[in-house]
Parts: sequence; structure tokens; C-alpha cells
Amino acid sequence: MKYSEFKKKLIDMPIFSFSQIESLYGNTQVLKNQLSRWVRKNLLLKLRKGIYVLNSEDRKVTPSRMFIANQLYFPSYVSTEYALSFYDLIPERVADITSVTTKKPVFFRNEFGNFIYRHIKSECFDGFRKMADENKCFFFIASPEKAVIDFLYFNLKKLKIDDFHVFEESYRFQNLSILSKNKIIGFAKKFKNEKLIIVARAFCKFAGRA
Repeated sequence: MKYSEFKKKLIDMPIFSFSQIESLYGNTQVLKNQLSRWVRKNLLLKLRKGIYVLNSEDRKVTPSRMFIANQLYFPSYVSTEYALSFYDLIPERVADITSVTTKKPVFFRNEFGNFIYRHIKSECFDGFRKMADENKCFFFIASPEKAVIDFLYFNLKKLKIDDFHVFEESYRFQNLSILSKNKIIGFAKKFKNEKLIIVARAFCKFAGRA
């Protein structure tokens, strides 16, 4: 198959995997070789092993980074600093996208940036919502409260139980009125980590003062 024919078949797909296009070819090895050649010619971009996107000139839709984050590693949802910035709970613009997964931690770097995946137990893998990006592509992202708890959990070793100032001075949390304190504590309890529960309660007290 020529690239022009291949492009016509895939142009409406923001991202595609090897398994999705395998049926286009009768020979798996031929397809692998062809994809490798097109990647070398920059006709395709390889996001990770087995996942591709058409080059910027040929693709009809440029996928959002949050959609890409979900597609690169499943199951996962965007959380921690990137989600906090998305909800304007911290003022900084966050470049790297960190997601939470029940699988082993991994890291991917491609043309769209750095994608970090951190592990949590399956019983804590909740509190996320389905949203659509500007292209109407769906992705999963932590709720504001779950983004806070995930952030606190992964930074727990750095946090002191009685240090309220770190939330404002070091992490610069803001706009905390949108948060439900009951949801924060509820998510914290699922981790069954006493220090996390104490820190979450301290955060809620801080949020009440902010």
C-alpha cells in the first residue's frame, strides 16, 4: 500500500495503534517494515511502541496532550500537578503530564512532550471524570479533589504533618473554594495511609483559611 492510500484510510483518526491497522495488510512483518520506513521519512510520528500519529501536514486532527496521555498507557487518568494546573488550583503552567495507573510506572517522551505514569493500588484508582477536548476526543482526568489527594500521596515523604505553610508558600495552592472537603477526606481514606489522612485534614483546614 502506498502512503497516500494509507493516509486516506487513517486521516480521521487522531491516533492509531498497530493492532488497529493490522487488518490493512495481509502480512504483519510487511506492515512493520512499512511503518518503520514512514517513521524514518517523518510521514508518521511514533508516540511509543505500536502507537502512531500522522505527521502535522497530513493529519486532519491534532490530538490534545491529555488525550494522548490516556491513549499511550491504559488504564490511566491525568492527575497531580497537570490536573491541578488544569483546574487553576496552582498558578504554574505544567509542561510534563503525569497520569495515574494501576500498572507499573513508565515514562514516554515523544514529539508532544513527556508523559509520566505513576502507580497506585486498584482500590484507589477512582475519582476521575470523562471530558472532551477541543476536537471532541475523550480523555480521563482526576476530579479536583482526587488530583489534590494524588498529589499529596506522591509527595507524602516531603510533607510534615504540622506544616500548613507548605501548601501556600511552596506549592502555591489557590482557588480552593471549588473543593469539597468531604470528598478530599473520602479519597484519602481509600489509601489506608494514616499520614495521608492527617495531611489531607491539614490541607482541608488550610483550604478553609485560604
